[in-house]
Amino acid sequence: MAGAAGIVKIPELRKRILFVIGTLAIYRIGVHVPTPGVDSAALEQVFANMKGTIFGWFNLFSGGALQKFSIFALGVMPYISSSIIFQLLTVVVPHFHDLQKEGDQGRKKITKYTRYGTLLLCFIQGYGIAKGLEHTNPPVVLSPGLSFELFTILTLTTGTLFLMWLGEQMSERGIGNGMSLIIFAGIASGIPSGFGSTLALF
Repeated sequence: MAGAAGIVKIPELRKRILFVIGTLAIYRIGVHVPTPGVDSAALEQVFANMKGTIFGWFNLFSGGALQKFSIFALGVMPYISSSIIFQLLTVVVPHFHDLQKEGDQGRKKITKYTRYGTLLLCFIQGYGIAKGLEHTNPPVVLSPGLSFELFTILTLTTGTLFLMWLGEQMSERGIGNGMSLIIFAGIASGIPSGFGSTLALF
């Protein structure tokens, strides 16, 4: 305890810890900001029917944002997926392999390509989610159509890009890897409800 108290007294470290806490608080607030155009009560019913499926796992990694269909519904998974794709490309594609050998300059280019890949994946996943919600039973979309699809794609893409920026800020100005902290915060947020459900089951 004394060692932990001494660490917190270090001004720079205390500043970094407080920055991470504040950033994660912003993330958790955003999880509860819903995307317009969806009946929240009907959406809760749809996800209740999907428990134990792959959608439940996606919802877990998004910290419950997918079930609430919030502005952070996609979470940072498009960025993680894009990062994995380009890591694999550095092994099989000579151009990316050469970029990796260029040092910081090459890594910056790969990071730029990763962001473009994130944007593309957000468009694809946002469109897929919008189309899927338009065909749920019970219906959850208040006004189906092109306008809902475009607005959903824009909202979810903006939310993921904002989370990506938050993660980068935490990595630079906080402690640890920002993306990992966001994923951990999302999973950890489900621990209290999971513990309560286990007690109720017993």
